[in-house]
Amino acid sequence: MRGFFFAIAAISVIGLAYWAYTENYATQDASKRVERLQRDIGEARAQLNVLRAEWAYLNRPDRLRELVDLNYDALQLMPLSPEHFGTIKMVSAPRFDPTELSEPVDLMADFDDLASQLPPDGAAE
Repeated sequence: MRGFFFAIAAISVIGLAYWAYTENYATQDASKRVERLQRDIGEARAQLNVLRAEWAYLNRPDRLRELVDLNYDALQLMPLSPEHFGTIKMVSAPRFDPTELSEPVDLMADFDDLASQLPPDGAAE
């Protein structure tokens, strides 16, 4: 009987050692993936900062004004001024006349039929 318990204990120790070994390598792989992803995120953020800086550089007002001047013949662009914008009064919207309703709307509700469909008090749905 004692030999049986020693054999079970030895098999258990071997099984736990195998499990710990596989978990150790799985954890190391996961750690390497996390480090790789963090490095990729850092590189993407750096690239995004460069792209934002380039966008800000390309959208400088003086540069855009020079481009407009150079391409005026082809594009016919005009500088914006307040006179180019309209007021809210200039927007047309259809008028709504409530007296022109063709079908009446029923605003009354009958709850007597609904009460018969409800479960009795204390009953679970």
